Amino acid sequence: MSKIGLYFGTQTGKTEYVAEIIQKEFGGDSVVALHNIADVDISDLLEYDNIIVGCPTWNIGELQSDWDGVYNEIDDLDFSGKKVAYFGTGDQIGYADNFQDAIGIIEEKISAQGGQTVGYWSRDGYDFNESKALRDDKFVGLALDEDNQSDMTDSRIQQWVAQLKKEFGV
Repeated sequence: MSKIGLYFGTQTGKTEYVAEIIQKEFGGDSVVALHNIADVDISDLLEYDNIIVGCPTWNIGELQSDWDGVYNEIDDLDFSGKKVAYFGTGDQIGYADNFQDAIGIIEEKISAQGGQTVGYWSRDGYDFNESKALRDDKFVGLALDEDNQSDMTDSRIQQWVAQLKKEFGV
């Protein structure tokens, strides 16, 4: 079994694309198993001690529809002893008042259920007004903007995965 479970939701395919790049950067499917949240039961997340959650911010600060559909079910899960990393795709220019809100919303819920957040990411290099994904002036996870900074995606993923390998101990 893979050491890391990566669960993503996607509307346009961008988040799935990023999930595949993250999986490859970790070393492939023997290390990271990809799961579309639309195709699994939310309790499947608990099969892994190391979890990555990917969610785009949709509309004006909302969860992607598949994550929205399972959001309240997270209340029934115990994430104690689980390390959870987050990544999101968003548009910091067009939605500057809620950039990356979705990962902040999910992180808050999973943390309340005992999950330990890993993979914090610097806000340096971004231009936005507000975000529910900020904790102590850092993003709760990797913030990607394929609309305005796609040229930075690969290097950001490489840096973040190197960080997560240490934090996950893989």
